[in-house]
Amino acid sequence: MPRSASLNRPLALLVAGTFFMETLDGTIIQTAAPAMAADFGVRAVDINVAMTAYLLTLAIGVPVSGWLADRFGTKRIFCIAIAIFTIASALCAISTTLPMLYIMRVLQGIGGAMMVPVGRLAVLRSIEKRDLLDAMAYLTWPALLAPVLAPVIGGVLADTVGWQWIFLINIPLGVVAFLAALKHIPAIDERSTERLDWWGFILVGVALAALVLGMEFVGAGPTDWLLVTLLLVAAIGVGVLAVRRMLRTRHPLLDLSALRLLTFRVGNVGGGVYRLLIGAAPFLFVLLFQSGFGWSASQAGIVVMAVFLGNILIKPATSPLIRHFGFRRVILWSNLCGALVFAGCVFLTPETPIIVTALLLFASGVFRSIGFSGYNSVQFADVPPELTSRANTLASTLQQVAVGLGIAAAALIVRATTLAATAVDPAQPELGYRWAFAVVAVLLLFPAVEAARMPVQAGAEVAARRG
Repeated sequence: MPRSASLNRPLALLVAGTFFMETLDGTIIQTAAPAMAADFGVRAVDINVAMTAYLLTLAIGVPVSGWLADRFGTKRIFCIAIAIFTIASALCAISTTLPMLYIMRVLQGIGGAMMVPVGRLAVLRSIEKRDLLDAMAYLTWPALLAPVLAPVIGGVLADTVGWQWIFLINIPLGVVAFLAALKHIPAIDERSTERLDWWGFILVGVALAALVLGMEFVGAGPTDWLLVTLLLVAAIGVGVLAVRRMLRTRHPLLDLSALRLLTFRVGNVGGGVYRLLIGAAPFLFVLLFQSGFGWSASQAGIVVMAVFLGNILIKPATSPLIRHFGFRRVILWSNLCGALVFAGCVFLTPETPIIVTALLLFASGVFRSIGFSGYNSVQFADVPPELTSRANTLASTLQQVAVGLGIAAAALIVRATTLAATAVDPAQPELGYRWAFAVVAVLLLFPAVEAARMPVQAGAEVAARRG
């Protein structure tokens, strides 16, 4: 990666590390649920509430992170967020009852909700436009790796040293991050005197909570469709009120004006659909291999690591690709090629040679990495400095919702396709899981069409070649 005078690499790596911690803890307890349930004397499915509580707190807390950073200073809020996250992790590890774990996960979510958006804001405020692509390259890898590594790390820790280490590993990482933040986060901030938009916070919080809970109930166990419908209707209704409020108030919680910028809109509307679908892919792979093909958890986990390899090996080439071809072509072709890979997964069977399956997953990881880098960089390509904080808060909120809904959306797609496949051919239990990839491939055409409508020179200042 080219050297730059303005890019603070230690700061970018610090924020990337905290992003990895926050993303990893979103789903890492999934594979450790049976061990945790045995210790608490509850059903394994009851542990899912701890994951939902964390994701829900993140969704509600992220919108207020920008106001906190502007009001009290980026460095102060980032350090407080790391401290809260680290202390809450320790308290999660020593939890002796399920209600205690729920409360500690909420506290951990509060820290995570401030930690990542405020950290990214610190990076954005410290760089020039020409260094945005390199900075986003650092901040993209956690979103790529954490969802793939979480099931593996969670399972290994739970089976060896105990589930408590899922949380205990955050303590040394948090201490190092806290000390690094004191050293590398700039202390000079222009403090805002704006008051918090409390009505906006309440409306956005209720809408996001209803949306996340509604989709979580769809994705977990037998579905109470009446409750799900009520929650989703509430999410839409309150969401409309929240948007009306934010368009009319002088200092809204979320400033929607950034959506007028084409590159920001592409990065967060089409990009939101892309993140949701791509984030669901590892979950779909595991379902296909375990429930469809009857593989063991370890065999499925090893093969899914091919996605991780694709992510890692292509990463050094993503920025050069964007500089050479531009955002429009890279984002468009990452969607189209990703859709082709998922279409290829429709034809996987238990008899497919393992090398062919692994190559498809590797290709999925390659295009996943390229697409994430493109979307994460283009969204801030045309954001002026005075709008950076508000645009970052809005982007963080939209991305958190997309990531939080990924698994629930995947579960909903699988339910629909398995129901249809059972009616067509009950003798092929894996057919519904294969059809789910066809649905994802078709849905990826939406962000592809949006990307195709971008001008060829979109984000040219950011993607310009470096001398």
